[in-house]
Amino acid sequence: MITGEDEVARLCSELIRIDTYNHGDGRGAGERLAAEQVATWLTEVGLDPVYVESARRRGNVVVRLPGTDPSLPGLLIHGHLDTVPAIAGSWTVPPLSGEIIDDCVWGRGAVDMKNMDAMMLAVLRDLVRSGRRPRRDLVFAWLADEEAGGEFGARHLVEHRPDLFEGVTEAISEVGGFSVQVDAGVRLYFIETAQKGLLWLRLTAENRAGHASLIHPDNAVTELCAAVVRVGRHPWPFRLTPASRTLLRELCDAYGLAYDEEDPGPALAALGPLARLVGASLTHISNPTRLHAGYATNVIPETATAEVDGRFLPGAEKDFLDTLGELLGPGVRHEVIDRDPGIEAPFDAPLVDSMLTALQKEDPGARIAPYCLPAGTDNKAFHRLGVRGYGFVPLRLPPELDFASMFHGVDERVPVDALRFGVRVLDRLLTTY
Repeated sequence: MITGEDEVARLCSELIRIDTYNHGDGRGAGERLAAEQVATWLTEVGLDPVYVESARRRGNVVVRLPGTDPSLPGLLIHGHLDTVPAIAGSWTVPPLSGEIIDDCVWGRGAVDMKNMDAMMLAVLRDLVRSGRRPRRDLVFAWLADEEAGGEFGARHLVEHRPDLFEGVTEAISEVGGFSVQVDAGVRLYFIETAQKGLLWLRLTAENRAGHASLIHPDNAVTELCAAVVRVGRHPWPFRLTPASRTLLRELCDAYGLAYDEEDPGPALAALGPLARLVGASLTHISNPTRLHAGYATNVIPETATAEVDGRFLPGAEKDFLDTLGELLGPGVRHEVIDRDPGIEAPFDAPLVDSMLTALQKEDPGARIAPYCLPAGTDNKAFHRLGVRGYGFVPLRLPPELDFASMFHGVDERVPVDALRFGVRVLDRLLTTY
């Protein structure tokens, strides 16, 4: 009988070959073909998935596998089918090829996150074929539109089909669970337990318009640009949450470093390329991203605007906004154009304990540490239903592979052995938790 390990690489390759580029503006093929293929693979083993098309070509698939103990709360396992676009000329291998080269599956989505989509399919199909039942209800969801905020995916289902997630209290999804080599016998697996909040802000400066040949001490453009520089270059201090303290302690213990809350630098440096991702989780961030002013070179405009992507640590939105107001000064006002709360789930939880047990059965040298994702995932949408979300895509990776840099990068690829490892770990987790 074919096992989940046997077919996971094939499933991943076939998903990558389906164009699900999300341009964020309605262009592109959408997720329908991928969602229909997922539904076909599920019906092949006798499951009856629910297909929800939230808009033209925007497909979502949800299926529930009943557990043996209905008194236990359900667990949601979700992944998104869309990907960011790729420019083929920048890649070694065509990004929609799904080729297996050097024992890796290559293509857009191999890392973010058709790898997990395939692992979910492989585990679920194997559970059904073998007649095994989990202890609790498992709800699997393959979703649209995560890369553009989830309006046609997780958010749509939360608003219009919450019944599909009845009884679910916890979830696992992307951006966590992959390994970092500490030494020959020890690997650290990062579990995403929190996500920063998001504030997209529009900054506006207004002053009197006039001819550019004259002196204008109150120039809206100058006022705005000075504020943008202050916001963009502000050295936000490290601000440690309980999860961040646990992370630093685990890093220091794993790498044999002295623990110093005032200077996390040495612990971060030990992570190599991953330091950029983890370091961004220890502080607020404010990055100016757009500027607009004027309509003619010889006219001082009366209005100038800028947009800022702000990311604040969970529970610290007020601190972020108070500091931002000081940086802007009295001549520049701000308005919120999009907001998402920060979220946090406990690291000291039975589900996390089960993750560690499942990892150590396959990798005795496994250790885990919590971290806060600087960005956001569909876990934020399900948080509105009271679901505590974790990032856990278990992959044992070779130490030379810079995995984190391939999120939205070029030459995305995932080792076949890592996919097979992930299937084994997920299978154990989902059948024993």
